[in-house]
Amino acid sequence: MKASRAALDDWVREIVQWHFDPATGCKFWLEYAEKLDWDPRKEIHGYEDLARFGFFQDEWLRGGPVERWLPRAYAGRPVYVFETGGSTGVPKSRISVDDFRIDYEAFSGTLPDESFPKGSDWLMLGPSGPRRLRLAVEHLAQHRGGICFMVDLDPRWVVKLVKMNQQEMTEKYKQHVIDQGLTLLKAHDNIRCLFTTPKLLEALCDKVSLERIGIKGVFCGGTEMTPQFHRFAVEELLEGVYFAPTYGNTLMGLAVHKPRLPEDNYAVIYYPPAPRAMIEVVDPDEPEKVVEYGSTGRVRLTTLTREFFMPRFLERDEAEREPPYELYPWDGVRNVRPFSRFQAKGN
Repeated sequence: MKASRAALDDWVREIVQWHFDPATGCKFWLEYAEKLDWDPRKEIHGYEDLARFGFFQDEWLRGGPVERWLPRAYAGRPVYVFETGGSTGVPKSRISVDDFRIDYEAFSGTLPDESFPKGSDWLMLGPSGPRRLRLAVEHLAQHRGGICFMVDLDPRWVVKLVKMNQQEMTEKYKQHVIDQGLTLLKAHDNIRCLFTTPKLLEALCDKVSLERIGIKGVFCGGTEMTPQFHRFAVEELLEGVYFAPTYGNTLMGLAVHKPRLPEDNYAVIYYPPAPRAMIEVVDPDEPEKVVEYGSTGRVRLTTLTREFFMPRFLERDEAEREPPYELYPWDGVRNVRPFSRFQAKGN
């Protein structure tokens, strides 16, 4: 723990120097610094000092120009923009140059080769369009020596159908997506690896045995991931196919799952990709305060890469605080789900 905290503090100092240096930083943070009566490059010495920035505001990422987020060090490089949210209103945007590749190459190192064979092709059966997943899963497949086949999926349309109470149309759209996936699985024998969401995985397994069709490993993410679904997937849906649940988003990157242990009883436990991102579980009423281990709170995310600096952002998720683990000597989160207060308000 001490070594990982020291490494985190070193990284925080490096990232703050980078983002607040006029030669390398982005317009947003350089202008932000001009309004301060203190210099982040002199006064941020470690992770705890990030509290001086307060909380990163959701609205800062809505609308343009998105170029204000591009560090000057990346001028002239091809830039991607990924969106999150947007079911109602203006989506949040995050620029990226290499972060999605770096994050997914690190994630690749956690996947067992026997279940995600090198050189195998992948099927990406999940949100496409402006979402980071679309390019990230493709890069993961390429990094492991394969090709990624894609299916179109617009989750914003699904959200609209649900809000209109169009259950029949929602089901038809889901089957439309599943039919495309089945067509690709049957046409391409080298597809051995799959990315999908819990609901689509269940719908796909209603139609076909993934083990018989040749799938060796499933990488799965989405807010519908619960201990009940985790158990259902491992014990019933997948018949021995390796299951890798993840917690990821456009703003953080990818938190990996703790290896499944009997004593965890199918809890879904994730650890962030420190020091590039850190997750804390905080008191919803006093988000400065981290809760005790095992207690429930709101997820607070800090992203620390050369492309993107986002200190102390309050996510729309809640979870239990999980203690460090041998492989990941920093805090994790257990059973992430939508923040209950937002759910109660109908947001």
